[in-house]
Amino acid sequence: MSRFASRGLVRSSLVLAAAVASTALVAPASTAVPGIADEAAGASAAAPTGTERRCAVVYFDLGETLVHTADDGSTSYLPDASAYLRALRERHIEVGLVTNVPSSWGRTDAERAARLKSEVDAGWTGSAPFAWDDFGDRIITPRTETERKPAPVLWERAKAGSGGCRLVYEAETGEETDVAASLGYLAYQVGRPHRPAYLPARLIELLAHLPR
Repeated sequence: MSRFASRGLVRSSLVLAAAVASTALVAPASTAVPGIADEAAGASAAAPTGTERRCAVVYFDLGETLVHTADDGSTSYLPDASAYLRALRERHIEVGLVTNVPSSWGRTDAERAARLKSEVDAGWTGSAPFAWDDFGDRIITPRTETERKPAPVLWERAKAGSGGCRLVYEAETGEETDVAASLGYLAYQVGRPHRPAYLPARLIELLAHLPR
């Protein structure tokens, strides 16, 4: 953590504030989380204590956020998705999925995740397999049909299991990013013109290291 102390923390805070402000200028109102830019700008006032946990978890929707299903049922990464997951992996930023699947696919998240993996893999046409290992057990799915997004339950469950890390949610629909933002996530709507395909990994890394 020492590399973020002193002048390094000040510099990182200013970069983050500028990056968030830039993103807010081109993003729809639904993607903005009030106070993040202000928090970044003022981060230089507090130095790391060495005891706080500094981390972030990036949760995604799956379909049309990370993967695309074609008319013939085949599935592959969306452009930039594989590289983006790799960039997060290289920065040791944990990732998860908050995604709707039929609640009948299993009694537990693990059972439903196993069915989801088999469904995606069965039609996969990408040159490299989907990076399921990156997500571990952080695949949050509805236990009942009433828990399906945009009901807030899945985001609340993800938040409860985050270990106090800062939370990011990325999806293709403004309705979902609105709900996530209302629950304290930094929410980013992907696939918008004139903006990065995904929230930049370096920005998330800086956000994770800001004092809370």
